[in-house]
Amino acid sequence: MNAGAKQSFLVIQTAFIGDVILATALVEKLHLQFPEAKIDFLLRKGNEQLLAGHPFLHRVLIWDKKRGKLANLLALTRQVRATRYDAVINVHRFASSGWITARSGSPQRIGFDKNPFSFGFTHRVSHDIRPGVHEIDRNQKLIGHLTGFKPAMPRLYPTAADRQSVTRWQVDDEGRRRPYVCLAPTSVWFTKQWGRERWVELIGKLPEHLVVYLLGAPADRDACDWILRKSGSPRVRNLAGELTFLQSAALMKEAVMNYVNDSAPMHLASAVDAPVTAIYCSTLPSFGFGPLSSKSRVVETHEKLDCRPCGLHGQRQCPKGHFKCSSGIRVEQLLETLT
Repeated sequence: MNAGAKQSFLVIQTAFIGDVILATALVEKLHLQFPEAKIDFLLRKGNEQLLAGHPFLHRVLIWDKKRGKLANLLALTRQVRATRYDAVINVHRFASSGWITARSGSPQRIGFDKNPFSFGFTHRVSHDIRPGVHEIDRNQKLIGHLTGFKPAMPRLYPTAADRQSVTRWQVDDEGRRRPYVCLAPTSVWFTKQWGRERWVELIGKLPEHLVVYLLGAPADRDACDWILRKSGSPRVRNLAGELTFLQSAALMKEAVMNYVNDSAPMHLASAVDAPVTAIYCSTLPSFGFGPLSSKSRVVETHEKLDCRPCGLHGQRQCPKGHFKCSSGIRVEQLLETLT
C-alpha cells in the first residue's frame, strides 16, 4: 500500500471492553502510517461509547449481539462487503467476526489463524500466549506487513465535555486542586477480584488528605456501596454507574493513583497514561494483558502457589476453595506504590 494514497481500513474487535481498548493501538499505528486513510471500527453494542469522538476514526459500526444477533450479523456482513475496504483487520478470534472478514470482499482479509474462518483470510498470523509478549505486540503482527512491527500504544480520547464533567470531583469549592485516588474493586470474574474487606482496609490506611472515588459499571454499584459503608469514611464517594467510560478515564488521568484489578479499568488507565497499580490474583501479567501506563505497578502475592494461574481469564470461584492468590496480597504492597 502507498502511504501517500487514501486507503480504507476496518478494524474488528467485538469482544470485551479491555480488548477494544487494546485494539485501539492498531488505529494509532494505521493513522500514523496512512494519515489520510479512512479507518472504521466494528465492535459489540455497549462498547461504542469508548470510541465517541475518536479523532482518527471515520465511522464506528455496532453489532447488537443481544437482539437479533444473527440478523444483525448478516446485515453487518452485507454493509462491510458493500464498503469494499482495502483491508479488513480482525483482532477477534471467534467465528462471527471471522465470517464478516472472510465475506468482506476486501483484497486484504487479515486475522489470527485460530479463527474458524481463517481459511477465508488472505493474511493469517499466530496468536501465541508467551511470557514477555504483550497483547498489543500480538495484535501488531496483524498489520506488521503494512506498518512495521513496533506497536503503538492504545489510546482513548476523552472530550472537553468529558473532562469538564469530572472537574467537580477534582476541584474543591474554592477552586483548589483536590488530591484523590480511584479504586475499581470489581471484575466480571470472581478470581480476578481482590477481597472486599481488603479494599476497606486499604481505604482506612490511605493518607487522610486523599479523597477516594469508587469506580465501576452500574452493576458494580452495590458492591461499591458495601465497601463505602464498611469503610465508614466521609472522604469516600461511590461513582459506580455515574460516569461513562471516557469520563472515568478523564477522572483516572488526574488521580494520584488508580488501584484496579486485572480488568477493564486497568486498560482505561493505560489508554490515557494514568498512574495505575494493577492487582493480580488468579491471573498473571505474563499473559500479556498488563498495564502500559508510564507509571504502573503490578501487585501480586509473594507466595508460590501451584494452582496459580487457574486460567487465562479467571474463574467464577476459586477451584481450590482457599483463594490464597487474593488473600495473600497485603494492603502494604498497595500503599508502597503511592511513593
